[in-house]
Amino acid sequence: MFAIAIDGPAGAGKSSVAKAVARALGFTYVDTGALYRTIALYMIESGADLEDPAAVTARLPQVEISLEYGPQGQRTLLAGRDVSEAIRTQEVSMAASRWVAHIPQARAFLLDLQRGLAQRAHVVMDGRDIGTVILPEAQLKVFLTATAEERARRRTLQLEEAGQPAEFEQVLKEVVQRDRQDAEQLDAVAPDALRLDTTGLSFDQVVEKIAELARARMEPAGGKG
Repeated sequence: MFAIAIDGPAGAGKSSVAKAVARALGFTYVDTGALYRTIALYMIESGADLEDPAAVTARLPQVEISLEYGPQGQRTLLAGRDVSEAIRTQEVSMAASRWVAHIPQARAFLLDLQRGLAQRAHVVMDGRDIGTVILPEAQLKVFLTATAEERARRRTLQLEEAGQPAEFEQVLKEVVQRDRQDAEQLDAVAPDALRLDTTGLSFDQVVEKIAELARARMEPAGGKG
């Protein structure tokens, strides 16, 4: 199977780019961030103290996460309930980034699920440590980035398009905060990853660049099929 790992900081466009690359290549897109957000949603709804790693870890066995794939792409289920939209709020996003993603037991809890998906299909997977921890053997690794201001601008537009009020300055503050929280992971970039700064590049240019790289690497192996 051929795997593409796309890493990078919050707001770099990882998810949107990964989805488009997957469509262009006929691959399965795996949104790993949705998995951490789902754990965060469960903890919020169940009243767990997110500031207490032990409390979160104790409830992990109760979290039932599954993924479904169809015409609309990935749908994330929590105990059979579709939470694909519920996990996109700012509250859940910050809880996942600030608390859940930094709990080793939570990362280990999701490891087998993520690797299993890559063993069953050609995948494009995005997150924070895909190329270094989740899929270290991925045939193509890309580290996407952009200035904090550019990432905040994109996130603000994304929230507004989703009908959620957003102020650029507040979003920028959150982007900078998440960069600090994720500093250790962002410093651990896979040595064989291609660094791609998307500031000033159009969305289509970024997608085509990655798709071209993937096709070039698939050819020696006889294509993706």
